[in-house]
Amino acid sequence: MSLVPTPDSVVAAAANTFDMIFRGGIADLRRTPAVIVDEAPKRVVYRYLPSHDEPQHDLPVLLVPPLAAPTISFDLRRGCSLAEHFIAMGHPTYLVEYGSIAFSDRDLGLEFWVRDVLPNAIRTVSREAGGRPVQLLGWCLGGIMSLLAVAADPALPVASVATVAAPFDFTRVRLAAPIRVASNVTNGFLGTAVYRTLGGAPAPLVRWAFQLTSIDKYLTKPIAIATHLDDREFLAQIEAVDHFMAHMHAYPGRTMGQLYHRFFRVNDLADGVLELAEGDGEIRLADVRVPVMAVAGATDVLAPRAAVHHVGKLLVNAPEVRLETAPGGHLGVLTGRSAAKTTWSWVDEFFAETGERARPRLRVVA
Repeated sequence: MSLVPTPDSVVAAAANTFDMIFRGGIADLRRTPAVIVDEAPKRVVYRYLPSHDEPQHDLPVLLVPPLAAPTISFDLRRGCSLAEHFIAMGHPTYLVEYGSIAFSDRDLGLEFWVRDVLPNAIRTVSREAGGRPVQLLGWCLGGIMSLLAVAADPALPVASVATVAAPFDFTRVRLAAPIRVASNVTNGFLGTAVYRTLGGAPAPLVRWAFQLTSIDKYLTKPIAIATHLDDREFLAQIEAVDHFMAHMHAYPGRTMGQLYHRFFRVNDLADGVLELAEGDGEIRLADVRVPVMAVAGATDVLAPRAAVHHVGKLLVNAPEVRLETAPGGHLGVLTGRSAAKTTWSWVDEFFAETGERARPRLRVVA
């Protein structure tokens, strides 16, 4: 609202305030309808249901979330949902979900998701879509796991991969510097003791860490709400993000240990070669041979642009690598109010072009 509000803005602010207080909020948080097409331990694959007037003619898209973050990141609210968007663009749209993480899951490492969960989800989607190759979109760790899965098994039916806010050089993540210093002083003992004792990173700790990355916005949120009471879209977005933050999951212990030691402490991912489990063999990002797009957020402190775009140096055999930067922080670059005109638009163009080139490769996957 301006310093001298207009009658219209006063009326809008009053209506919005009434809805927030007495009607349970402003954002339309209904989920896009979906059905389960595959289910296994820590793997549920959903297919979003298009309406009758939405054609489904393009290659299927599989949305790959990170661990710990709720999958509503791809379906934040009506009018600001990637799932809705891809359906409207004609893509059969799928989502892989990992479910809640318990203490009993503490022995699950990244190799479980990279070599089991994601490959099986990809094959399921391809089979569901009549053997067409799949276009992956992974956010944050979901983008990293997507590329590792494709590198580990180049035969997977994948046409292209788009990553959003996925860092590959953790020395460029300024927030990780204190973790590295503290872990080097204790030779990693302190962090190891914490995640082993807790069986991983509990959901409240994950939520607190995520909020800490944008502490300035949380401190100034009351002022932002007060000055935007007449802006229904602004208020709806804040409400949807709060809903997202309230539904964080835990990290399993072994996975948390790999992230802590391999990524944050020694930056093992930066050279593009990673051995997730002893005797399991190395995964080389040089084995990725499909087109890749990497989108960074201009104000993302968890995955700064330099950390995200570093992947361009590692994908030496990919036929194409596009590096883009869009407005927004870690979540905003994926599904902020301006994402439709930037990130989504670029991914649409990328998927359209790479999908057209992949059509001659259509085949049925057994």
